[in-house]
Amino acid sequence: MRIVVLEGSPNKFGSSNMLAKAFMRGAVEAGHSVEVLDAAHADIHPCTGCIHCGYEGPCVQKDDTEKFRAAILAADMMVFVTPLYYYGVSAQLKTLIDRFCAFNSSIQRKHMKSAIISAAWNADDWTFDALESHYKTLVRYLNLRDMGAVSGRGCGTPSMTENSRYMQQAYELGKNLV
Repeated sequence: MRIVVLEGSPNKFGSSNMLAKAFMRGAVEAGHSVEVLDAAHADIHPCTGCIHCGYEGPCVQKDDTEKFRAAILAADMMVFVTPLYYYGVSAQLKTLIDRFCAFNSSIQRKHMKSAIISAAWNADDWTFDALESHYKTLVRYLNLRDMGAVSGRGCGTPSMTENSRYMQQAYELGKNLV
């Protein structure tokens, strides 16, 4: 299976990206190919809502989104990776997701698999409620097949994450993909 990992953390060595690396290690060991796309450090402009794309592209904005589009549409699975910022995805990942507007139909027709990996300082059991709801809405709207989630509660620093059970959970999510 061809997997595209969409990293949305402005901290390249932060907790959510650590969890993503564990996931990728498991996925590669299971025989899958993995491509990482760093949405947080790409040149991606916010959607203007102009609808010039007609919901199927091309977008009038000339930025890195076309590279993301090509990689996503060539993949069998998307993995959303984000730190939990104010109970939702990072602004960087949200900007990319908003730009899906220009190729929604192509994503929907693929019936891709998906997963979400996130890390948060907060460890309360309600910490990920809003993010999980948003992800489930994306899954439904884009006709994705959810393969799982890793919600790293109490992963506020890389050392907290490294010593958490979530590293193993992320690895197993990747390793057990079919």
